[in-house]
Amino acid sequence: MLRTPALSATLVLLALLAVFAAAKVDDAGFGSKYSWHSLDDGLLAARDSGKPAMVLIHKSWCGACKALKPQFAASSAIEKLSQQFVMIIAGDDDEPADQKFAEDGKYVPRIYFLDSKGAVIEGIKNEQGNPNYKHFYPTPDGIVASMSKALKAKRARPASQEEL
Repeated sequence: MLRTPALSATLVLLALLAVFAAAKVDDAGFGSKYSWHSLDDGLLAARDSGKPAMVLIHKSWCGACKALKPQFAASSAIEKLSQQFVMIIAGDDDEPADQKFAEDGKYVPRIYFLDSKGAVIEGIKNEQGNPNYKHFYPTPDGIVASMSKALKAKRARPASQEEL
């Protein structure tokens, strides 16, 4: 097939637009300044980058989610730490079916921290919260504390374990 430079440029542009459209994920009010990923794309990005992932599970009808959104969006501490994570958002019909995201129930919002291989980082929970709802974070303070703990866990993990 004979290709002209204009046809080649058009094909490249269309491919880039398709990638951008697939990568664009609605922030659902949690903040457009974050680089949000869908679960599948985020797990791939974590694996490729070696970064841990933060998975935010929410529902559009949830009062606690609605209360958290503006606080999360405005948090400069979460924004700064988010640069070291792959940020994954899953709402409504996108809630993960995997039971690892329902360790202690399917309440919302729930936040999980994963290593770059997609495994839940053990021991990361809202230390300030209700022990029956380990992954419920009603304010940014608990999220920031858990983000910091997840980063420390990544640094403490031997390189040989990261490559498994």
